[in-house]
Amino acid sequence: MNQRVQLVVLTARHAIPVIYAFRELTAAGGLMSYGPNLAYLYQQAGAYAGRILKGAKTTDLPVQQAVKLELVINLRTAKALDITVPQSMLVAADEVIE
Repeated sequence: MNQRVQLVVLTARHAIPVIYAFRELTAAGGLMSYGPNLAYLYQQAGAYAGRILKGAKTTDLPVQQAVKLELVINLRTAKALDITVPQSMLVAADEVIE
Protein backbone atom coordinates (compact mmCIF):
# COMPACT_ATOMS: atom_id res chain seq x y z
CA MET A 1 0.00 0.00 0.00
CA ASN A 2 1.47 3.37 -0.92
CA GLN A 3 1.77 6.28 1.50
CA ARG A 4 -1.04 8.22 -0.18
CA VAL A 5 -3.53 5.46 0.53
CA GLN A 6 -2.15 4.91 4.05
CA LEU A 7 -2.70 8.57 4.88
CA VAL A 8 -6.27 8.52 3.60
CA VAL A 9 -7.01 5.23 5.41
CA LEU A 10 -5.68 6.56 8.72
CA THR A 11 -7.68 9.77 8.56
CA ALA A 12 -10.83 7.81 7.63
CA ARG A 13 -10.27 5.28 10.42
CA HIS A 14 -10.18 8.11 12.96
CA ALA A 15 -12.99 10.07 11.22
CA ILE A 16 -10.77 13.10 10.64
CA PRO A 17 -12.02 15.40 7.87
CA VAL A 18 -9.00 16.56 5.89
CA ILE A 19 -8.56 19.02 3.06
CA TYR A 20 -5.58 17.93 0.97
CA ALA A 21 -3.42 19.92 -1.42
CA PHE A 22 -3.69 17.45 -4.30
CA ARG A 23 -6.69 15.86 -6.03
CA GLU A 24 -5.00 12.44 -6.05
CA LEU A 25 -5.62 12.15 -2.30
CA THR A 26 -9.28 13.02 -2.73
CA ALA A 27 -9.59 10.44 -5.50
CA ALA A 28 -8.04 7.91 -3.10
CA GLY A 29 -10.85 8.56 -0.61
CA GLY A 30 -9.97 11.87 1.05
CA LEU A 31 -12.71 14.41 1.80
CA MET A 32 -11.58 17.25 -0.45
CA SER A 33 -8.62 18.98 -2.00
CA TYR A 34 -7.76 22.46 -3.13
CA GLY A 35 -4.57 22.86 -5.08
CA PRO A 36 -2.84 22.55 -8.43
CA ASN A 37 -3.44 19.70 -10.86
CA LEU A 38 -0.25 17.64 -10.68
CA ALA A 39 -0.72 16.08 -14.12
CA TYR A 40 -0.83 19.55 -15.67
CA LEU A 41 2.25 20.64 -13.71
CA TYR A 42 4.14 17.57 -14.93
CA GLN A 43 3.22 18.45 -18.52
CA GLN A 44 4.45 22.00 -17.99
CA ALA A 45 7.70 20.72 -16.48
CA GLY A 46 8.21 18.45 -19.49
CA ALA A 47 7.67 21.33 -21.90
CA TYR A 48 10.09 23.46 -19.88
CA ALA A 49 12.71 20.68 -19.91
CA GLY A 50 12.18 20.31 -23.66
CA ARG A 51 12.98 23.97 -24.18
CA ILE A 52 16.21 23.56 -22.20
CA LEU A 53 17.19 20.43 -24.14
CA LYS A 54 16.63 22.34 -27.39
CA GLY A 55 19.20 24.91 -26.30
CA ALA A 56 17.25 27.61 -24.48
CA LYS A 57 19.28 29.36 -21.81
CA THR A 58 17.82 28.73 -18.39
CA THR A 59 18.44 32.36 -17.46
CA ASP A 60 16.15 33.44 -20.33
CA LEU A 61 13.25 31.22 -19.27
CA PRO A 62 10.55 32.67 -17.03
CA VAL A 63 9.83 31.29 -13.59
CA GLN A 64 6.59 29.33 -13.74
CA GLN A 65 4.06 28.49 -11.10
CA ALA A 66 0.59 26.99 -10.90
CA VAL A 67 -1.95 29.56 -12.01
CA LYS A 68 -5.11 27.49 -11.61
CA LEU A 69 -6.16 25.75 -8.43
CA GLU A 70 -8.92 23.18 -8.46
CA LEU A 71 -11.42 22.18 -5.81
CA VAL A 72 -12.31 18.47 -5.71
CA ILE A 73 -14.92 17.10 -3.28
CA ASN A 74 -15.53 13.44 -2.46
CA LEU A 75 -19.21 13.07 -1.51
CA ARG A 76 -18.80 9.40 -0.57
CA THR A 77 -16.28 10.37 2.08
CA ALA A 78 -18.42 13.30 3.25
CA LYS A 79 -21.35 10.92 3.72
CA ALA A 80 -19.17 8.42 5.61
CA LEU A 81 -18.02 11.24 7.92
CA ASP A 82 -21.62 12.51 8.27
CA ILE A 83 -20.68 15.88 6.76
CA THR A 84 -23.10 17.90 4.69
CA VAL A 85 -21.26 19.82 1.98
CA PRO A 86 -22.96 23.15 1.23
CA GLN A 87 -24.51 23.44 -2.22
CA SER A 88 -22.43 26.56 -2.87
CA MET A 89 -19.24 24.49 -2.50
CA LEU A 90 -20.57 21.76 -4.76
CA VAL A 91 -21.37 24.32 -7.46
CA ALA A 92 -17.93 25.91 -7.13
CA ALA A 93 -16.10 22.56 -7.27
CA ASP A 94 -14.13 21.64 -10.37
CA GLU A 95 -14.96 17.97 -9.72
CA VAL A 96 -17.34 16.16 -7.41
CA ILE A 97 -16.70 12.46 -6.77
CA GLU A 98 -19.97 10.65 -6.02
